[in-house]
Amino acid sequence: MSGFKGLTKVIYKVKSYKQDSHITFTYHSVDGEEGFPGDLQVSVTYSLPEPNKLEVKMKAKALNKPTPVSLGTHFYWNLGGHNSGDILSHSLQLFASRFTPLDIELIPTGEISPVQGTVYDFLQPHIIGSKMKELKGGYDMNYVVDNAGDGRLAKVAVVQESKSGRKMELWSTAPGVQFYTSNVMGGVKGKEGLCLEPQGFPNSVNQPNFPSQIVNPGDIYKHVMVFEFTANSN
Repeated sequence: MSGFKGLTKVIYKVKSYKQDSHITFTYHSVDGEEGFPGDLQVSVTYSLPEPNKLEVKMKAKALNKPTPVSLGTHFYWNLGGHNSGDILSHSLQLFASRFTPLDIELIPTGEISPVQGTVYDFLQPHIIGSKMKELKGGYDMNYVVDNAGDGRLAKVAVVQESKSGRKMELWSTAPGVQFYTSNVMGGVKGKEGLCLEPQGFPNSVNQPNFPSQIVNPGDIYKHVMVFEFTANSN
């Protein structure tokens, strides 16, 4: 969901928590908020199910009207650590053989195209900055995750940073993932990072060939993400 505030700039309530284990937040979006129809009850749980694993579970229930729902995260990752510079030397592998091309306003056209032979091809791991000169600004593209669907966790990406030896692996139940390299930050100061945002396809409400993100009254939207972190012995 988006809009001027979306669900990122609202106040959530803490439903439950357990130190070093999990915390669950809830929010009730009322009919008409941000232009979306119907009341929507939303919850998100951040948990640490195992050492070096972060799990994010998102749920939303449409209470009285059909409404589009696509919940995601906007984490910025830099595996090099604080003050290590940008993420252009990170290696990325995306388990996504297709992507959704954009129009001049950066809205998906409805087309689904293969990544092979394009600057968007990360099927084999390679350095993020190696093809940046072919792009205007950087990466900001939705990919179609291979083997996604039916609520199953599918492997989405592997990110590695050679100096630290750190590696992050991402799994998700969503059909798409947005890869973003902090191109338009509006002068905001902070660490330079990359985003991997599992999600439904942007503009799916206007593209009937995209997976539907409409949640009908009584139905429950679910989205699960798992981030696992390791480091080599060096």
